[in-house]
Amino acid sequence: MKPDTLSEDEIRQRIDALGPWFHNIDLRGIPTAPRHFLGDYPNVKWRRFSSVIPDSLQGMSVLDIGCNAGFYSMEMKRRGADRVLGVDTDEEYLAQARFAAEVNGLHIEFRKMSTYDVGELNEKFDLVIFMGIFYHLRHPLLALDLIYEHVARDLLLFQSMQRGGSGVDTIERNYDFWTTEPFDSPGYPKLHFVEHKYADDPTYWWVPNRACVEAMLRSAGFRITAHPETEVYLCRRAARPQADGPVYPSRGNGR
Repeated sequence: MKPDTLSEDEIRQRIDALGPWFHNIDLRGIPTAPRHFLGDYPNVKWRRFSSVIPDSLQGMSVLDIGCNAGFYSMEMKRRGADRVLGVDTDEEYLAQARFAAEVNGLHIEFRKMSTYDVGELNEKFDLVIFMGIFYHLRHPLLALDLIYEHVARDLLLFQSMQRGGSGVDTIERNYDFWTTEPFDSPGYPKLHFVEHKYADDPTYWWVPNRACVEAMLRSAGFRITAHPETEVYLCRRAARPQADGPVYPSRGNGR
């Protein structure tokens, strides 16, 4: 049965069958996660930073890494992006995303893929979305390096949960071996390691403070152009401050 011929009851049945949902998405007036612990999420967050994304993405391509049920992929398609590709490692999320896009009449490609394998795409995108993934990765700086190296042509929309100090210290380019005071400051870049679980989730590995997020983005070669919401940054691809690239080899081009 075509999605546009589904009745409300049939949509509800499919929502239930594909659940539970982390993204609360409106499917022809029916919400997928109406009792989300964060409220109308991620729409409530999207409204706080959506203005930094161009109203028209016509002629642009978008890669949504860790797309979950496809909320941001669909928003980018609604803004006219020519091509939107959403990738995730979770088949259940991808099934939700495909169904949601079909019900909403949006042509979006979804593919199972790890952040670490984006080199296999052999394609650059005008906008890369990397939201809600950073702290779930065992190798987060590597992920930023790979995004820079293989798929980011221009814009990066980045989000990470943050904990610790919200201040950002001015950091010297070098310290001598006996200088230790900066490391004790709340505004020094810190990446907190989670050995077991956080929020009952064993996939939380690292939780950065604000200074760490901004320093790691710069280190990977991204220039921060907007910080519209506490956890969200819009960046542009720039020159790397260091010559060293990712240590993880590309799996693209047959390698």
